[in-house]
Parts: sequence; C-alpha cells; structure tokens
Amino acid sequence: MENLKIEPSKDTPEISFDFKKNLLNIKGYSYPENASKFYDPVFSWLEDYMSQSGDDAITANLEIICFNSSSTKILMDFFDLLEEAFFEKGRDVIVNWIYDEENENALEAGEDFQEELEGITFNLVEKAE
Repeated sequence: MENLKIEPSKDTPEISFDFKKNLLNIKGYSYPENASKFYDPVFSWLEDYMSQSGDDAITANLEIICFNSSSTKILMDFFDLLEEAFFEKGRDVIVNWIYDEENENALEAGEDFQEELEGITFNLVEKAE
C-alpha cells in the first residue's frame, strides 16, 4: 500500500500517512468549503489501510490550528474509525493532539475529544516553541 500525502492549502491541512510506520500526521487549518468532499478520500484510504494492515499500533499526530464545525464532525468520525481499530482489532491507538499554548480553543477542543473517546490513548501535547 502506498503512503498518503495531501498538500495543504489556505483552508485545508497537510495530511500524510506513512504506511510502514503506521503514522498519520494532520497539520494546519481545516475549514474547507465542503469538508466531506475533502476528507472522503482520506477516509477511504484509512479504511483500506485498516483492512490490509496488521495489528501494529497506530499513532496520529494532529496539529490543527483552527477548524470549523463541519471539520469537528469529520474529526469525530475519524476518531470513531480509530476506536473501531482498537475495539475490533485490538490495536493500540495513540492520538497526540498538539496545540499552541496561546490557542485556548484548540486545547478546549482537544479536551472535549479526549472526554468522548474510549480505548484510545489521547494525549494533549503543548507545542514546544
């Protein structure tokens, strides 16, 4: 399976997934005009990855600076997919929610996501300057 790489734009994040390392990185702004259209190919790729990969741990580093409400729903769907990997396949799933110390909204969003999730190790990581 090939790695996933999506370049950022002014309103969409950079997304990369290293298949061999089981490492997903999402970084940047996420307020696309049509969040489903932007993220659907990512979900398709992740679903294929989940069906083809073994039971190795998955790590997701998310450094989303700013996002809209439709991206919030997409992120919850993404976390649900990761929970499915944990509960159905017994995989360890680690999410590192990276935020800038001055971005209280990002911290609060991370805390909200953290409260909703079971099984996933969800770390709130203050960005090192």
